[in-house]
Amino acid sequence: MQIKATREGKAAKISLRQITVAGMLAAISIVLSTTILGYIPLGIANATTMHIPAIIGGVLEGPIVGAFIGLIFGLTSFIRQNTPLFADPVIAILPRIFIGVVAYYSYKLTKNVGIAAAAGTLTNTIGVLGLAVLLKYLPLKVALFVALKNGIFEIIVAVILTTMIVKSLKKVYDK
Repeated sequence: MQIKATREGKAAKISLRQITVAGMLAAISIVLSTTILGYIPLGIANATTMHIPAIIGGVLEGPIVGAFIGLIFGLTSFIRQNTPLFADPVIAILPRIFIGVVAYYSYKLTKNVGIAAAAGTLTNTIGVLGLAVLLKYLPLKVALFVALKNGIFEIIVAVILTTMIVKSLKKVYDK
């Protein structure tokens, strides 16, 4: 079953499977956002695993699902914000929308889930911290410190978890 949504004369087809996967990953994102599993405290800032469902959505179901799950991540980040940085919707939401989109196109180009996971993670890290520097919430030195401290951990976790989850789900899909 496919649902067609028209916009500017172009039809975007969204399958029932895409809607189902998006719903399940959105629910997982919301649960992660309310637990320590979504935002892991590492001193000066929290490392996140919230980007992983957006990456999985992008790799498995395409850029629309990836963008939707990234939007959920951004909205939950904005709602639960505890710093002026994430009270700004441009920083809290905008970069997160692109996580699954970048992951999808990275996967489509390389056929490598690990590369897609790293690219999606970097999209989040560079997007958030880059905007924080541009909008003068953080000095460049602090942003680079946070990127190194949290970013490496986030990439490693995303590559491991995303690869395991996508590999398992692809086995189910291929049956």
